[in-house]
Amino acid sequence: MEGGASSGGRFKLHDQLELQEFQEMFVIKPVESPDLGFSIDRRDGNCRPLDGDTLSDSPSKVSTIYGVAGTIRLLSGTYVLVITSRKEVGTFLGSPVFRVISMRFLPCNIEALKFSTTQEKRDEAYFRTLLKTVESTPGLYYSYEMDITLNLQRRYKLAEGWMNKPLWKQADPRFVWNRNLLEDLIESKLDGFIIPLFQGSFQAIQLKLNSALATVTLISRRCTRRLGTRMWRRGANLEGDTANFIETEQLLEVDGFRFSLLQVRGSIPLLWEQIVDLSYKPRLRIIEHEQTSNIVERHFRDLLQRYGETVAVDLTNKQGDEGQLSAAYAAEMQKLQVVRYVSFDFHHYCGNSNFDNLNVLYEQISEDFEKQGFFLVDAEGNILEEQKGVIRVNCIDCLDRTNVTQTFLAQKSMSVQLQRIGLLASTECISMFAEEYGKFRRLWAEQGDEISLGYAGTHALKGDLVRYGKQTVVGLIKDGMSAISRYYLNNFHDGVRQDALDLISGHYTVSRNNPSPFQLNGFEAVSYLPVASALIIGGLTLTSFTLHQAGRNAQQYMSSVLWAGVTAGVMAMVKANGRQFCSRPRLCGLL
Repeated sequence: MEGGASSGGRFKLHDQLELQEFQEMFVIKPVESPDLGFSIDRRDGNCRPLDGDTLSDSPSKVSTIYGVAGTIRLLSGTYVLVITSRKEVGTFLGSPVFRVISMRFLPCNIEALKFSTTQEKRDEAYFRTLLKTVESTPGLYYSYEMDITLNLQRRYKLAEGWMNKPLWKQADPRFVWNRNLLEDLIESKLDGFIIPLFQGSFQAIQLKLNSALATVTLISRRCTRRLGTRMWRRGANLEGDTANFIETEQLLEVDGFRFSLLQVRGSIPLLWEQIVDLSYKPRLRIIEHEQTSNIVERHFRDLLQRYGETVAVDLTNKQGDEGQLSAAYAAEMQKLQVVRYVSFDFHHYCGNSNFDNLNVLYEQISEDFEKQGFFLVDAEGNILEEQKGVIRVNCIDCLDRTNVTQTFLAQKSMSVQLQRIGLLASTECISMFAEEYGKFRRLWAEQGDEISLGYAGTHALKGDLVRYGKQTVVGLIKDGMSAISRYYLNNFHDGVRQDALDLISGHYTVSRNNPSPFQLNGFEAVSYLPVASALIIGGLTLTSFTLHQAGRNAQQYMSSVLWAGVTAGVMAMVKANGRQFCSRPRLCGLL
């Protein structure tokens, strides 16, 4: 185990590192084992194990870091991503789990910019802006002792000796957020330093139920195959990977028993888009493609292989653009006999805070849901129950309505789990314990907020339905503020955020041989929108002023008409070219 430490037969990463900065290299050493470590050449970005090397000069700066998340090569050289602060948020099967609080990219070989063209210097400046966006990525989690990308049931099915492998080899590559950044570290065989990060949510609480103390851990793992922002990554790609696909695992540990319930969410697996154009609700467009049926089949075949029997619950509206998309989804699902499709118009049944109307949905899927069951092991590690399938839930964003529905199903399952080991009577359910049930709902609401921050950039809407089972005035105000924030981010920021995600995930590869993706073609939102906004505001102000003066001087009427015309013209131009004024991704296409 190169650079690794053993803990109870398991592979363990170095958890506290010293970063030494020299003129020609960065040196990274474990605090507990200073003889180990590796260097990163600041001239070419290459990683090399130290192998007992001694350095003659002293470092210009020494600091503590908590992990190396990987490296990325841009036009001018390599950048190393390090974890500069962390917070312990709970445990997974007894091993501490940490959330990344802050990260920093260390630049290597920036001298190469001297020999770059003007366009390359511009491009590198934009790429570095994208790296700044990556540094503030929310919801990244990891453990030094345990791979946390694998759900409990899959972990128990692994071959003997699997847990002795380096953590990056144990991990499910679908959920390793920094998988593309690890290549140099893997190639240099630095296993003891390679940290698999997942993006999503990790929340834990303790509940007291009939004198028993239970720990509930909620883990949501975001898939990286179609990683993106709310409006720029919709639907599926040609391989059947969907936007905002998340595996959510609810772990219940009580009296030596461990339960696991899996649910998944993901965008409607058709080819469709919703391009921002300054309107509050951009039009949905279904992309006609000869491969559509194959895409749907590929998506669900993957789910069937991984999770077993799948029930697809569609929560979209049945009117308007959503209705057309839902109808197209239903038509494709009719061709797919191996998956049960259930359509439930959430807004129709639950639109007026009628949270209890989810029982209408539950009546339709309860037989399947109960047959799928859950995973259960006893204190000795004996498997008593296995989960035989999964409920796949979607709305349009797979955020707000989906959170409410998954919370409802999780609560139903937990009651059955506690009944299974005799902690609850057959007539009891968790909702009868008001205080503990309140904690449970807040747990789900907080993970919903964190998932939404990763995809939409704001907290989830309908959080009150999850927390309290009803909509409150304060909740309505929060939802309104979040909706306004989503509008702003979708239109004026998410193009840059999408580029950052495409860069860091490897969907776009930087190369000097490629043409610059940032050369201007037509409107550029950053340049033109402030000018247009200033013209509109100035025009409205001058129109108002000249109208006010018109009573004193008749010539002012002509000025008022002129300025009103100019303002109306600018507004019409902005409206007609709404898409061009929005922040758009420049690195990758929609699919």
